[in-house]
Amino acid sequence: MKRFFGLLLLTLLAPLKSFAQEAESIGEKINRAFEPVSNKISGFVFKTIPGTGGDSGIPGVPFVVLFLIAAALFFTFYFRFINIRGFKLAIDTVRGKYTKKSEAGEVSHFQALTAALSGTVGLGNISGVAVAISLGGPGATFWMIIAGLIGMSSKFVECTLGVKYRDIGSDGTVYGGPMYYLKKGISG
Repeated sequence: MKRFFGLLLLTLLAPLKSFAQEAESIGEKINRAFEPVSNKISGFVFKTIPGTGGDSGIPGVPFVVLFLIAAALFFTFYFRFINIRGFKLAIDTVRGKYTKKSEAGEVSHFQALTAALSGTVGLGNISGVAVAISLGGPGATFWMIIAGLIGMSSKFVECTLGVKYRDIGSDGTVYGGPMYYLKKGISG
């Protein structure tokens, strides 16, 4: 009886094996088609700008890093140092000072913060900081503090767009994130 069911199962699963092999070849075809475009974009975004490494022995800084720094500085000045002016408001919001029970949403402000942090801070960030401090000393610590402060302005913009362009379902479920604000913000 076991042998019969084993043969029956193999007979039923045989077409799935050929389908999986065919699907894999479709994926390989898609990879081959988009690989040149992906390589061009990656080559541009991660291109090292010569002469930006300073005396540290690093030959240069990737374009994407300079772009992120420029964007963070722009947002910092455009919003008149919101990263510093809004710090107390951020703490009060997370503590629940402005929470109303009648507002739509599934999570509290604190839960939203911890969810965002858990998605942002990972092992790479923790170990990266430790390595940077051990290799760079106090200078690395200073620049990480500056990067964190100006990075708050970028995060402010990202979160504001996420709240502005979110969707709330009929059952109260909140849908949001970059895929929503990019679609809605660009379309009009």
